[in-house]
Amino acid sequence: MKNTIPCMIIRGGTSKGVYLRQSDLPTDIQERDNILTTIMGSGDASQINGLGAATSVTSKVGIVSKSKREGVDFDYLFAQVGIEKKIVDTTPSCGNILSGIICFASEMGMLELTEGTTTVTVFNVNTNSLIEVTAETPNKELKFDGDTEVSGVPGTGSPVSLNFSQVEGTKTGKIFPTGNKQDTINGINVTCIDVAMPMVLFNAEDLGLQGNEDKATLDANKALFDIIEPIRCKAGEMMGLGDVSDSVVPKMGILSKPTGKGNITSRYFVPDKCHASHAVTGSICVSAASKIEGTIANPLYKDDGKDVVTIEHPSGFISVDIICEPQADSYVIKRAALVRTAQPLMKGDAYF
Repeated sequence: MKNTIPCMIIRGGTSKGVYLRQSDLPTDIQERDNILTTIMGSGDASQINGLGAATSVTSKVGIVSKSKREGVDFDYLFAQVGIEKKIVDTTPSCGNILSGIICFASEMGMLELTEGTTTVTVFNVNTNSLIEVTAETPNKELKFDGDTEVSGVPGTGSPVSLNFSQVEGTKTGKIFPTGNKQDTINGINVTCIDVAMPMVLFNAEDLGLQGNEDKATLDANKALFDIIEPIRCKAGEMMGLGDVSDSVVPKMGILSKPTGKGNITSRYFVPDKCHASHAVTGSICVSAASKIEGTIANPLYKDDGKDVVTIEHPSGFISVDIICEPQADSYVIKRAALVRTAQPLMKGDAYF
């Protein structure tokens, strides 16, 4: 007889994942990871025996618990679960999956909704950062329909606001962990930056790209990956992250000038494939880099004098309301806010 565990599947932003209560999982990390890889069907490129859908944006897990931290409602641990490999990586975070936390917590009896809107403060265990999450809850019920569009998601929905804080140096302790705004690795100039997500940023022209190529074209460009992956691995060491060959962090961003109404164009890599749209945490990182002189991003950024940075990506755009100010010999992110939508898809028990 197989074991079961209560869960939900929720589409959060441009990702889809399985949500679990931490209290339903074993405390032993290896036992926990064995359950996660079994649930998702890891070890098989099709994930046919699991809930994963054989893409990086759908092989995700959000683990939620009531927080014991003062002034914090929930702790949130994100897990990127391997597809072909039975691995679980909790190094990165995912703001898209985070946008489903109010839905999950209320459905699982962990949260009482308030009239009008419900706001919770979340501690991101992956990055030691805080996020204020707000959803519309008229009549103390979650609203899912609305007029908010998210590029890469069909239709519209009710807005879920995410306001991030303490995102400077989330994994490395420094915004510029190498000590430089630009480094030259294997003959290519890059920016190694850690704001919400450690990233290695490239200028598309330095890689022989226009920067607005579609996902399929980039995914098929083996020569490109032969160039950027060794740079990512070297950058990981320089950023103090150690051997990152089996980790999805740092992520990579290939940047160029905007071709539409946005402020900058980004192709976000996860890291062995181009993201179909753009990660939330990655968008905060790219936006911060755009605002800071001396980075790879800044000369490509079309500055319209506004706080909002609109990033053009393969499915459309993502906008970040960001305030980045110099402080001593570094910078402080005063605000990093954006809007997503969320949609519950299933509630029940998963077999493992």
